[in-house]
Amino acid sequence: MMLVADARAEGASYRDIAFALYGQKRVAAEPWKTSSLRDRVIGLVNGGRAPIGGGYLKLLRHRRRPQPRLRSF
Repeated sequence: MMLVADARAEGASYRDIAFALYGQKRVAAEPWKTSSLRDRVIGLVNGGRAPIGGGYLKLLRHRRRPQPRLRSF
């Protein structure tokens, strides 16, 4: 995802990225505007942008375990 996001930041189009990932023959097999590969590439770019934009900090935070409730007798 990070490589795809970097490629997009450097000016590569979604279609160029799809060519690199899936090959020109597979990308050309269906209309680009409605292609599932297009949606997949856009998802990869968005997924890669999140950590770049500071979302990586979420990975560093540990989850808090819920405190056990004390029973009152």
